[in-house]
Parts: sequence; C-alpha cells; structure tokens
Amino acid sequence: MVGANYVKVLCADEQVRTARIPGKLRKKVWISPLDVVLVELWAEVSDKGDIIYKYSRDERKKLIEYGYLDPKLIEHAGGTL
Repeated sequence: MVGANYVKVLCADEQVRTARIPGKLRKKVWISPLDVVLVELWAEVSDKGDIIYKYSRDERKKLIEYGYLDPKLIEHAGGTL
C-alpha cells in the first residue's frame, strides 16, 4: 500500500507500477501483499492503472497451470515489494 487507495504492483513485464483501487472495489475487496490482480493501464500514462479484478487462490493456481502466470514472479514480488 502506498496510501490514498494506491498500491504498488509488479506486472508480468517485471515493471513496478502504481495502481489505484477504484471506488467500486474499495470497500468490497481487500488487497494484500502477494495477491494477484488484473490491472487496466491508463491510456495517457503507462506507469499507472486501475485494479479491476482480484484473483482468488484457486484462480491463481489455474493461471499458473495454464502458463499465464509465472510462479517465480510471485516469489520475486515477495522479496521486493
């Protein structure tokens, strides 16, 4: 958490970006370190975006199984963020 509903996220291209938790998710979904989220990047700024979905534990396993998510990326994030 950075503050004011902003978080730092490690993206699949290994860039750290700032993402905003929009109002519709603010009180309903709690974001924790090492959570896997889907971020929609802003068109005008490439290093910022909005969190639009938080994957559950089962969905995260499926993403790893299908090859969409590298398990090393989660381990890497644990050490740096």
